[in-house]
Amino acid sequence: MKVVFMGTPDFSVPVLEALAAAHEVVCVYSQPPRPAGRGKKDRPSPVQAKAEALGIPVRHPVSLKGAAEQAEFAALGADVAVVVAYGLILPQAVLDAPRHGCLNIHASLLPRWRGAAPIHRAIMAGDAETGICIMQMEAGLDTGPVLLREATAIGPEETTGALHDRLSTMGAQLILQALDRLAELRPDPQPEDGVTYAAKIDKAEARVNWSAPAAEVDRLIRGLSPFPGAWCEVAGERVKLLGSRLAEGQGAPGQVLGGLRIACGSGAVEITLAQREGKRAMAPEDFLRGFTLPERVD
Repeated sequence: MKVVFMGTPDFSVPVLEALAAAHEVVCVYSQPPRPAGRGKKDRPSPVQAKAEALGIPVRHPVSLKGAAEQAEFAALGADVAVVVAYGLILPQAVLDAPRHGCLNIHASLLPRWRGAAPIHRAIMAGDAETGICIMQMEAGLDTGPVLLREATAIGPEETTGALHDRLSTMGAQLILQALDRLAELRPDPQPEDGVTYAAKIDKAEARVNWSAPAAEVDRLIRGLSPFPGAWCEVAGERVKLLGSRLAEGQGAPGQVLGGLRIACGSGAVEITLAQREGKRAMAPEDFLRGFTLPERVD
């Protein structure tokens, strides 16, 4: 099939690789290069970098609302567009241009967790499972009918980073199935019950509240790892907490119970990966080498 691919971050790269190996990707759309690094030089998105390595033409318009951009898109003559974390709203003219429309790979079991941060929100909410949906796109935010879905359990110590990588691979496999079976698949409208929205992560959410129950603290730490990273203050220094598990023990909220085991409002968590300012992320034994924890963290 002639495919237009539209995506931007690392999550989208395995999908592009899978499509390029199985179909004719005629063009890639991605967000424009952004300033990054110490020199603040424009850096192409992960998808643009991969597309260029594969020899696929790349476009990065700042908007698709203009008639000229829409005409250029339609002129590609695509059978289908595959959209994964692209970052721009697609106008109706773009949605209608490919012969089979635009298919979106969404990292949740719709209608739960429509929106920007479905992986973070699923872990933070304590969901037992999540998954991938292949959705026929329409004008609403992740409201379109679902062609294929696949569920997966969320591990008890799984972070957003680890789940992100698993779902990216699942999405690449599922979109190939969807394209192979496109003639037989029937769109399944999303039910009105069970709709939730995965709001973009606000850095203000990232400070740990040790008065919360241990299960909630654990989910926050894993859900915000690796970015933006939950954090607390240890002797006046901000420390990121990037991995955790539930642990035995009771104490005043924030009390250090030994090692990197910390009391919460009820129960305790054990920190399995932590990062001091200007340092790399470390396992507990490395983190504590030459660094004495106070009796309490904030």
